[in-house]
Amino acid sequence: MFLNISVLSFMLGFFFANILSTIPAQTGEWNIMSGSIIVTLNEITSKKIYSHRVVNQYLVFELLNNIKIGIVYGLFVDAFKLGS
Repeated sequence: MFLNISVLSFMLGFFFANILSTIPAQTGEWNIMSGSIIVTLNEITSKKIYSHRVVNQYLVFELLNNIKIGIVYGLFVDAFKLGS
């Protein structure tokens, strides 16, 4: 059961990465702002997740971490699509 929820949260993060990389880039002016907002939210989430002493005990923190990893993975995939 936990594996299914983890994979679902990872794919949700991947979906959010596709949304975050396509919608603000339509105007061409929001690329730097959206990138800085994504990095800031990623670092704030990492700080909250890893500031607790026992990380694996809380399911919510694991799901947020999987969403964060999905967002980073999705942005890397989009960067490789743009580079090819």
